[in-house]
Amino acid sequence: MKIGTRGSALALTQARGIAERLINQWPALTVDIVVIKTKGDIMQDVPLAAIGGKGLFVKEIEDALLRGEIDIAVHSMKDVPAEIPDGLEITIVSEREDPRDVLVSKKGAKIEDMSAGSRIGTGSLRRGFQLRHLFPHMEIVPLRGNLDTRIRKIQSENLDGIIVAAAGMRRMGWTDRITQYIPVEIMLPSVGQGVLGIEMRNDDTNTRNAASFINHPQTWREVTAERAFLKKLGGGCQLPVAAYAVKKEHTLTITGLLGSLDGKMLIKDEVRGHSKNANALGVMLAERLLAKGGQAILEELYQCR
Repeated sequence: MKIGTRGSALALTQARGIAERLINQWPALTVDIVVIKTKGDIMQDVPLAAIGGKGLFVKEIEDALLRGEIDIAVHSMKDVPAEIPDGLEITIVSEREDPRDVLVSKKGAKIEDMSAGSRIGTGSLRRGFQLRHLFPHMEIVPLRGNLDTRIRKIQSENLDGIIVAAAGMRRMGWTDRITQYIPVEIMLPSVGQGVLGIEMRNDDTNTRNAASFINHPQTWREVTAERAFLKKLGGGCQLPVAAYAVKKEHTLTITGLLGSLDGKMLIKDEVRGHSKNANALGVMLAERLLAKGGQAILEELYQCR
């Protein structure tokens, strides 16, 4: 079995983790990891929003899947657009790692204690938007690069700190570098944050059967709701968008956020219902945000294209 992934240290660590689980389950299975360079990895000096967003981290890998060069792809679900190409599917997701964002700061200061003019690095529209609303006295510095590169830029770019995903730091074994875990009530995560998805050709029954044991049903319901929310809002639209779903017993609660291009409008709401209706709950939440001003935000986006 050939597993396709990006070449960053984090992506390789994630792919190796999936490969190890497959080998432990099927000792006779031979697993090779194939590194595929994506446009998002190559164009490190350009903001993601300017070149098409997070989907640029998966397109070349999906092309390799469709050509039959690899059997599965391992993605961070927060990088996967709402629309999956014809012929492919993501029906397997791992159990969710910590979904929160974290602060890695130069001097160990927590974000609420930073002074006016503090420089915080992030390449995420979602993180930058929420930071500006919470701490308007801060300077948000655009930041790209692999996780280790972003951490080094605290020194090289004279930043007071950076905001990154807790899951990546934990998977790399770098929790000792985390200054602060930011509660989801303060900074709502990206759709699918903390979750690994396995993408494959939808006619590859053997591979699906071999990997199906990895799927975590609770996480699947949560991610289904979050991605339905994203898809209803336009999927890959370059706006500050966040959603986080939590399943407890049979109840699923999903919270969503949508921000305006100018950073002035923030719309946030939540819905809850039976977890078997995860997709419908995500759509319902998106419709509520659209009715509360989100439609005008999307129309403004289309006019700016």
